Amino acid sequence: MFLGEYLHTFDSKNRISIPSKFRKDLGRVVVVTRGLDHCLYVYSRKAWEKEARTYAEAVNGSAARRGLARLFLAGSSEAEVDKSGRVLIPEHLKSFASIREMAVIAGVADRVEIWEEGAWKKYTAAIERDADAFAETLGAGVRN
Repeated sequence: MFLGEYLHTFDSKNRISIPSKFRKDLGRVVVVTRGLDHCLYVYSRKAWEKEARTYAEAVNGSAARRGLARLFLAGSSEAEVDKSGRVLIPEHLKSFASIREMAVIAGVADRVEIWEEGAWKKYTAAIERDADAFAETLGAGVRN
């Protein structure tokens, strides 16, 4: 399970270092794709195969299902984690997330997310502000 958040810098070749805490569970080959809220999702190869099957089943479903399937599947890119723990992020994905140099790498259960630093701060501030209301809305499914 991936937990925690880390601030990292992209180098001039669009590589970013994956926190050492995440590397073992991600493995040597990862899949990077567009995520929701304009961040990037990073999956281990094994976890991505499970996700991809779910999206592939939705390709012929409703317009919303087709759209999400296309967003995640067509936008995905396989990448190797190099010996220094860096991953090359394709320009189209970096652009999608509006990332220039600084990024937050966040562990979110079965995946890692990469966020533009300012977007992450704005997003988490809003979630922190509204957390009580979200918990109230979700009811018993949320534990304190």
